[in-house]
Amino acid sequence: MRQRLESVSGVVRVGRGLDATKSPARAHKLATVPTSIRPARLDDAARIEQIENAADALLVELLRPETWHPAPPGRSRLEEPGFVLIVTDAADHAIGFVHVLEADGLAHLEQVSVDPAHARRGYGRALVEAAKAEARARGYERLTLRTFAKVPWNAPFYATCGFVETSPTTEFQLALAAHEDELGLTALGRRVQMTAKL
Repeated sequence: MRQRLESVSGVVRVGRGLDATKSPARAHKLATVPTSIRPARLDDAARIEQIENAADALLVELLRPETWHPAPPGRSRLEEPGFVLIVTDAADHAIGFVHVLEADGLAHLEQVSVDPAHARRGYGRALVEAAKAEARARGYERLTLRTFAKVPWNAPFYATCGFVETSPTTEFQLALAAHEDELGLTALGRRVQMTAKL
């Protein structure tokens, strides 16, 4: 099912929810964002971990957990079965990433994180769409993920990317749900599995 990853360049068009009459400068700035998405390299590992920890800080601020585990080493994400894509700025500096696991014949979006300094500019959506395209190219018909149901940039966002709530049925999916319970995530809010057809 594997195919070689190639870099993708283009323009991310955003603007949903923007009111140009309230902030015309910001609306113009966010209207088109030049972006490049490429496969992650080993030298991206430290930056991947840094981005995830920075993005998680927003979730921690919202949910107020008693404890929160730091992001895994970026290298461990690169070594797992599947793929990691990076979105970069014009200087090829990583500003976000998406990690898709391949397990038991399934493609699972394990993590998408964008540096908060670059949030709300369409990079997260671009990464999700790139992950869907790569999973499709590898022969998968669906892409799953697990997320918080009520966090605005979690399930509600993924719904706008074509994901719908589904029930875990495979051993892999059930194990993910059980692991979230062990980590205490379910105590912070309802967790859901979502699936997008490719």
